[in-house]
Amino acid sequence: MDITVLSSFINIIIVGICLCIGYVIKHSLNFIPNKYIPLIMACLGLTLSVCTNLDKITLEVILTGLFSGLASTGCYEAFKNLIKGDE
Repeated sequence: MDITVLSSFINIIIVGICLCIGYVIKHSLNFIPNKYIPLIMACLGLTLSVCTNLDKITLEVILTGLFSGLASTGCYEAFKNLIKGDE
């Protein structure tokens, strides 16, 4: 299976919102363990996707939300590694 098929299920607005909220959770809310951030982002992405498509909720809407939320955690890690570099 070609994984580029999944790129059509990314909503950049949901990724951006989840990225910002995930950043705040990671750096400000110390009582939430880091291992739960992907779960929170997946749930938030799903919620945002469903809320923006209340007229027609399909499996594609659900996948878009989940995938976009989880993609935000991957984006954070990629940016962190890019900025940090080889220390």
